[in-house]
Amino acid sequence: MSSFEKSSWFEESPLSRRAALTALASAPAVAASVPGAFAQTPSAPTAALTPACILTPAAIPGPFYFDPKLQRADITEGHPGVPLRLRFVVLDAANCTPVSGARVDIWHTRADGYYSGYPGQGDKHNVDTSGGTFMRGTQIADARGEAAFRSVYPGWYDGRTVHVHFKIFIDDKNMLTGQMYFPDALSQYIFANVGAYSRKAVRNTFNTNDEFALSDTTHGGFCDIREQADHYLATLVVGVSRTVATALDEKPTPALPRAIVPGIAPAKQRNS
Repeated sequence: MSSFEKSSWFEESPLSRRAALTALASAPAVAASVPGAFAQTPSAPTAALTPACILTPAAIPGPFYFDPKLQRADITEGHPGVPLRLRFVVLDAANCTPVSGARVDIWHTRADGYYSGYPGQGDKHNVDTSGGTFMRGTQIADARGEAAFRSVYPGWYDGRTVHVHFKIFIDDKNMLTGQMYFPDALSQYIFANVGAYSRKAVRNTFNTNDEFALSDTTHGGFCDIREQADHYLATLVVGVSRTVATALDEKPTPALPRAIVPGIAPAKQRNS
C-alpha cells in the first residue's frame, strides 16, 4: 500500500506550499548547473521496506513501449515537473533474495501527459513526439537488487490514472511487465499547484476507477512515496519469478505507428 509522510514542509501556508512545488518543478534544470545538487548515488540506501515474497501483478505494457537502448539514471532530458526519484527493489519471489543484474526498463508520460516517441499525443491527439526519448530509460539492478532513476512526477491522460510502466528482464528475458501507481491525493495536489501540469481538460480517472489499478488486488504495484528535501522518492518492491514469465505482452497490439528513434535501426527497436 502507498504511504505518504507529512512533514513541516506541508504544514506551511498553502501559498508557501505552492511556491515550493513550483521551485521543485524547475529543479531538474537547475540541478544540472548546481554541483552536488543530485550528488547522491541513484541507488544509495534509503529506509528499508519489509519484503513481501509475492509476485508483483503483471499489467499490459500499453501501446507506447519501445527500447531506445538508453542505460541512464536521469530520464528527464530537461523537461519540467516535480522531481521524482524512482527506486525499484527486485526480489526473487520464491525466496526474497535480491535479483542482482536484473534489467529494469521504465517509461511514463512527462508532466503534460505526453509519451515520447509516438504521434497522436495530447488531449486532442494531435501532438507528434516521434523521435523523442524523454521519460524512458534502463538501469541494471545492483547487488541489493536495486535500480533507480531520476525523473519527474508523471502527468495524466484521459482514461488512465497516474502510473509508470516497467519491465523486468532476467538473462535478457522479459519476466515481468507491470505498472507503478501513486496516491491520488498527492497527484491532485501537484496537478493543481504546479504550472507544468496545468491542463484545460479535467482529470476523470483515478485509482478508484482505473480498470488496471483495480485489477491489482494485492496492491503490489502501489509505490511507497516519501517527501525528501528536493524531490519525492517512490519505492516499489518488485517480486519476480526467475523461471515463469508474468508479462502480458503477447495480446496487446500497438494502437499507433512504430516509433523510430534516430540512430537505432528499426529491427533493433523493441516495440510492443
